[in-house]
Amino acid sequence: MKTYEEKKRDLYEKIKEYTKQDICIAFSGGVDSSLLLMLARECIQQYKNSGKIHAVTFHTVLHPLCDLEVANKVAKEAEAIHKVVYVNELEQEEIRFNPENRCYLCKKTLFQKLMDYAEEQGISIIMEGTNEDDLHVYRPGLKAIKELGVLSPLAEAGFTKAEVRKLAEELGISVASRPSTPCLATRLPYGTEIKREDLKKIALGEDYLKDCGFSVVRIRLHGETCRIEIPKEDFSDFLEKSQEIVKYLQKIGFQYITLDIQGFRSGSMDEFKNKKLSRKNT
Repeated sequence: MKTYEEKKRDLYEKIKEYTKQDICIAFSGGVDSSLLLMLARECIQQYKNSGKIHAVTFHTVLHPLCDLEVANKVAKEAEAIHKVVYVNELEQEEIRFNPENRCYLCKKTLFQKLMDYAEEQGISIIMEGTNEDDLHVYRPGLKAIKELGVLSPLAEAGFTKAEVRKLAEELGISVASRPSTPCLATRLPYGTEIKREDLKKIALGEDYLKDCGFSVVRIRLHGETCRIEIPKEDFSDFLEKSQEIVKYLQKIGFQYITLDIQGFRSGSMDEFKNKKLSRKNT
């Protein structure tokens, strides 16, 4: 088992080698891809590498608008060339009904556009921010990334999410503690039609709850029922504000409002799949 310092050394060596030429990074503005971006800038400056950094952000109907705003900010901090690619995933019929391999289909579409851009720029090194923890849960999108030959330096170096945040803090990256903001389609059960009006309600509801002081929140939509996930330590605060919360959420179109007593779990729609995956790997 490698230590954190050994992993960090391996990661720097990878990025040092890659930045001898122009590179392309799939850049969401989250901590994982931001770490890759800042490491690339540091290696270019420290080792006088000649490569340029192209940060490519997907602006899509399935991701919150705040992602683009944060990505713009961090790309400027890294002095990267920032390319925004606009995509409407719901134009694809097979994605619109949220199949279990939705993530694979989406990633295949998005990363193919990324590769097209890289080819136009004459870039052969393409990276993205999958970390070690992502390899042990249900992530069908990883299959698309591997098929397309995209590099995942954090996972290759064995960096867990906690270690990603630790290194991001060491480097003073502005989004080091930013909570993850996964695709809004993860708020819907598989097999449910993904409707733009539902995504809008979910985004509005989550923004409202964040404004109420809940920094980590997911609204899962099950038909007419809105299931809210927040950390258990926030339950008492939520109950104190429940009357105004219910009033707002019903105003924007939710019928029944529930608080999930299991608390926040990343990827809770995939819990049973993750259990099967865990049993398979043991």
